[in-house]
Formats: sequence, C-alpha cells, structure tokens
Amino acid sequence: MDNKLLRVVLVSAFVFLLCAGLFGAGFVAGHTTAVGRFAFAPVTGGSAVPADHSTGVGAPSEVADQFAPFWEAWSLVHQEYVDQPVDDQALAYGAIKGMLEALGDKHTGYSTPDESEILFSDASGELEGIGAEVAAKGDYVEIISPMPGSPAEAAGILPGDLIAGVDGEDTTGQDLFTVIGKVRGPAGTKVRLEVIREGEPEPLEFEITRAKITIPSVESKMLEGQIGYVKINSFGDNTVRELRTQLKALMDQTPAGVVLDLRGNPGGYRDAAIAVASQFVGEGTVMIQRYGDGRQEVFEASKGGLATDVPLAVLINHGSASASEIVAGAIQDHDRGTIVGEQSYGKGTVQDWRPLSNDQGSVRITIARWLTPDERSIDKVGIAPDVEVEMTADDRTADRDPQLEAAVRILSGEVVAESK
Repeated sequence: MDNKLLRVVLVSAFVFLLCAGLFGAGFVAGHTTAVGRFAFAPVTGGSAVPADHSTGVGAPSEVADQFAPFWEAWSLVHQEYVDQPVDDQALAYGAIKGMLEALGDKHTGYSTPDESEILFSDASGELEGIGAEVAAKGDYVEIISPMPGSPAEAAGILPGDLIAGVDGEDTTGQDLFTVIGKVRGPAGTKVRLEVIREGEPEPLEFEITRAKITIPSVESKMLEGQIGYVKINSFGDNTVRELRTQLKALMDQTPAGVVLDLRGNPGGYRDAAIAVASQFVGEGTVMIQRYGDGRQEVFEASKGGLATDVPLAVLINHGSASASEIVAGAIQDHDRGTIVGEQSYGKGTVQDWRPLSNDQGSVRITIARWLTPDERSIDKVGIAPDVEVEMTADDRTADRDPQLEAAVRILSGEVVAESK
C-alpha cells in the first residue's frame, strides 16, 4: 500500500499485516495501527459512460466544478485512447487510488477486491508462498524479514534485499501489490526472483519453491537459566488468548525472567496491543490516540496481567512496527523492562479500514496519531532500544542470535555492552 508500510508475507492467500499484516499492516481494534503481513498477489468491467461529463453528472452538485475535469478526461480516454475498449472498472479503481494518494499519506489508500482479499486472508495464519515479510521501498519491494523455516529463508533471502525482478520481468517501479501478485502462488510451484543486495556488485538470482506456511500468533518455550521466552508474530483475533495460555504455563514454572520477542512483528489490532501490554504493565497508560481536531483517547492497562512483576526484556528490530511499538513503547515509558535490539520501524498512526459496498474493495484512512504514555510520537522515528545489539548477516548465516543472548544475560544479571 504506498502502502509503504503494509508489510506482507509473500503468499497465495494474505498483513494484517497487518495489520495484515497484518496484517501487512498493523490493525487497531476495528482500526489498524497499520502494518501487516500479507500473502503474495494484487479487475475488469465495462459500462456506459455517464451522459454529461462536462457538468460532473454523478458527482454531488457542490463539487461538480471540481469533478468536471475528471469526466472530461474520462470522455477523452474513451474517445481517443489507442486501445479500445478501455477497462472502465480498472479506470474507476485507479481513480480511487489516485484520490487517496493525493492526500500524501502513505498509510491511507485503496485496495481493489483482489488486494483486499490478500490483506485479510493473512489473518487465517495459513498462507501459500515464499514466506517473507515485505514493504514498499522506493521503486522496489524490500524484504523486511524471511520467516523462520520458510522457503525464502532456505533459499538465502536476507532482510534488506530488494526485489527487482520476478520470473525474468523487471518489476522496478511496480506497485507493491502488483509485485506481490507475481511472487505469490500455489505451494509446490517455483518462482525466480532477481534481488539487489547491498554490497553485491550485481543482482542475485534465487529460484524458490513456494510452500504452505503456517504463522502461529504466539510461540513460547523455557530457555536455559530458567528464562521464559515468548514470541508474538502478529496482533490478531487470537493473540491475547494464546498469549495468556502460554504465559500462564511459563509463569507456573516460576521463571527468573521473561524475554518478549517482537522482532519482525508488523503489527495488528490496537486492542490486542493494549491487552498484550496489560500482561506486562500492571497499571497506567498504554497509549494515547490523538485525533486531528485535538481530541484524544487514553488507553489504560487492564488489570489481571500475568507477568507484571517478573524481570522483563523486550526484543525489537526494524521489522517491529505499529502494535509492536505500542507494546514496546509502553514497557519502555513505564520502565517495566529493558528494550534490546535495533531501532523499530516507526509507525505511529491509526487507520480505519472500511469495505466498500458491493464488494468493490476497501479503503484505509488514517484517523489519528498515537503516542506513548510519555506522549512521545514514534512515527517515522521508531523506538530506540535501551541496549542496541545488531544482528548481522554473519550472525544469521551462523545461526547466532546475539540479541536474544544479550536479553538473557541482562535478565541473568550480567552487564551487557552495546553492540553496534
């Protein structure tokens, strides 16, 4: 979505992120804080042209003058464009996209029916594709993170790789969802990616066999030293229930500390973020939602959190966005735990997602900005870790996790030097 932050899982069914993420984009309650995961993928029709475009027929009378040039252009295309007949439905979808893009907000936009299906299918947690979270970056689609155990990871795709071509076609400058549509596909089929990688003089080529990918919302285990580990992959409908179940099992073992891993989590529902933060922050503000007219809502932690006293470390990286940043920001401002890793993405706005009538796609509109409890805006800035630890390409190749190791040492009482 430019749609720059709608991250997605390249698959055949989709952010939320997000939100869609998710949710390729991260959602917020019925809204989305924007980001999400998605599946890889991105319409035709034909109808009579309105009778009198010059007067703006079909538009409210109060904006007829503004719409008159639109209808004039519409008529000229139908009369003079070289390849006839033109696709009226595609023109209409393009007009909506252009209107919302004119607002200059990369998180406000329109999704066609096919694109909307991609967005919301990710919530099922089962996808078919290469298994990577992506975002638009300039003229390219950037790999934010290949999913653990995914075909993308097995093929050697790395965070920061830029997709420049798919199956021999140059995709430079193509819309995020257009590229997604070329990369996604049924499990067992192959896709060939041309990738630009920093430090490599020439583009690299990868042939990847797509697979069915299951994305658990929450994963947990007990590490050595009696340290509990919880990884949240998205903030969806089932996240809080799954987190409470797994967190209770860990807390029953009386852990010496807990690592909360939000790395690569693009976000999700706002209310899920509030509920997750409430498991670790005993009381107080979790986030503030501020509207354009100056009004604001304050969201407080709910009582009954399961891990409000245990020593806590939170892992973040550039792929941590939206709802992940709400949780990390609340924990940081309340001095509830140590934030470890790398600067987060920087997604500090809230979107409302609305399906359009007659299954004509959906719009997402930025309705507010959100702030941390200390009224910090992290939009386009991100959250700085308390202890910065880089994850290098060599670390990934050697299957090392210095960020997790640093978090464990902190919870074990060791002094950890920052690694940059």
